Amino acid sequence: MILWIVLSIAVLSFSIYLLQIIALRRKLNENYNVDYLPPISIIKPLKGLDDNLFDNLESFCKQDYPDYELLLSIQDINDPAYRVAEKIKNKYPNLVRIVVDSSPRALNPKVKNMISAYRVSKHDYFLISDSNVFVEKDYLKKTVSAMSKDTGLVTNLIMGISGKSIGARLENLQLNSFILLSVCFLDKFLKMPCSIGKSMLMRKSDFEEIGGFNAVKDVLAEDYMIGKLMNEKGKKVVLSSYIIKNINEYWSLGRFLNRHTRWAKIRWKIAGLKYFTEPLSNPIFVLSFLPILDNFSKISILVFILGALLKIYFDIYVSRLIKTPTGISGLLIPIKDLLTAFIWFVPLISCKLSWRDNTYIIGKDTMIIPTDSVSSIRVIFNKLKTAFTN
Repeated sequence: MILWIVLSIAVLSFSIYLLQIIALRRKLNENYNVDYLPPISIIKPLKGLDDNLFDNLESFCKQDYPDYELLLSIQDINDPAYRVAEKIKNKYPNLVRIVVDSSPRALNPKVKNMISAYRVSKHDYFLISDSNVFVEKDYLKKTVSAMSKDTGLVTNLIMGISGKSIGARLENLQLNSFILLSVCFLDKFLKMPCSIGKSMLMRKSDFEEIGGFNAVKDVLAEDYMIGKLMNEKGKKVVLSSYIIKNINEYWSLGRFLNRHTRWAKIRWKIAGLKYFTEPLSNPIFVLSFLPILDNFSKISILVFILGALLKIYFDIYVSRLIKTPTGISGLLIPIKDLLTAFIWFVPLISCKLSWRDNTYIIGKDTMIIPTDSVSSIRVIFNKLKTAFTN
């Protein structure tokens, strides 16, 4: 009886996966008309040497767009990314500005990095873009084309490319399956606003109406919170059909595990009980219970292998849709799905994480609680406890 239940859940899981693929196909068929090209300030927060950093930054200097500026924001001139930023500025002096600011005005290090750049930016439209993103020449035009009068935020789909190490290959497989398909499913079928921090276009007037950076400076998922606040103000959050490239070349396995553990903890704090539906989008995770419950019988192992092969086929099909060949990395898909299945459990037992050389406890809506604050609270609690028990 239990085995049939597992099989039924696996069938449901594959059905949901097919719906996600349908959502992606529908999203990719969306088109927008380019009839307004306002000046734009692009803000890029820099921290360390991302893979392909120079070329990533230069791709934003080659946009087929009439009027825009590129602000490279960094907290420390001793950061190795500063030297790369200087090279870009020297090559494109009329387009690029470097903004250095180390003042601690936010707990979120990415937000802290952007505050001064935002203040000195010239244009009414601004775009936040991560440093590990590479774009084609039509990126700005295609992204702006999704902006309308009642739109508060335009964000983009992402895909991972250029994996050369095991960790990077796993990262790209996850971006090009679970992440990509989930946001399309939420957008097309559940009509939920999805905001992706790697590319966010807004008007300053709309952004300041929701509180600007002050509203998101102490939350970890600033992209989610911006989208949520825009939606609450009655502004549309549009997921553009234009896909940007997330360059991941040399990642360790540890970096992959740490990244997706952090994201899982963020999703748990955002979704709450809805988080327990996530395994339904991981058929291999569901099928892995079959051999365990059936004492690793030949038939249960065979069913698991067939399910794994079907999942590999679906993921390869998705990679063809977005024109990013999987190649030999496709063999890692079952391993990636089992690793992320293990990661799924971590937020249920720990809400502590490390990011950009900082360690945090995350609360509701990913509110950041510094670990030193937690320690202080515990000291006070222990003192009070001792006082009342003596």
